[in-house]
Amino acid sequence: MKRIGIFGTSGMARETGDIAWDLGYEPIFVAKDECELETWSFPAEAILEADVLRYKDIPFAIGIGNGLVRKVIAQRYLSNLKFINLIHTTASFGYGQKASIDETLGLIICAGVRLTNNIKIGSFTIVNQNVTIAHDVVLGEFVHIAPGCSVAGNVEIGDNCWIGSGSTIVQGSSLCKLQIGSHTIIGSGAVVLRSCEPQAVYVGVPAKRIK
Repeated sequence: MKRIGIFGTSGMARETGDIAWDLGYEPIFVAKDECELETWSFPAEAILEADVLRYKDIPFAIGIGNGLVRKVIAQRYLSNLKFINLIHTTASFGYGQKASIDETLGLIICAGVRLTNNIKIGSFTIVNQNVTIAHDVVLGEFVHIAPGCSVAGNVEIGDNCWIGSGSTIVQGSSLCKLQIGSHTIIGSGAVVLRSCEPQAVYVGVPAKRIK
């Protein structure tokens, strides 16, 4: 069986491992330090990050939910390791969409995701389980769309955003996309009706800024 390295030992890393197994890979998980490695109890191989360059002949993914941490790891190893996309076989795509995202680097798309068409996705973004993303959406780099989210058409989500579980972002227009500013958090279950400022936190129905 082919092997793949997955940075992380948390739940998101194990879910990334699920995609790897689905695609016929045997995952090797990467713990950041001895303490993290000692607490590893999942029935799969784990190694220390200090040893990761010994495995540079295999592909890698970053199974860590925090976009800023993913960015640090990507920048640290981009010149030494090969990062690939992991896309679960149950994900489905509109016309031409799969070919478009194949040009992206380090993307993770989990089980049950539906992407329609003309969607642009930045590198090292995670689209989690059962997310739906409609036409003409732009996702920046290091974004995390948590499970069960619905993103309607003509929306732009900036770099390093976290879109919480079960949230809904309503449709923008072809002339003026609804904007979620970079580094913004949308709380679980929120309903976003209007554009959101960068570096902020929005929660509620309808979503309101709280920070």
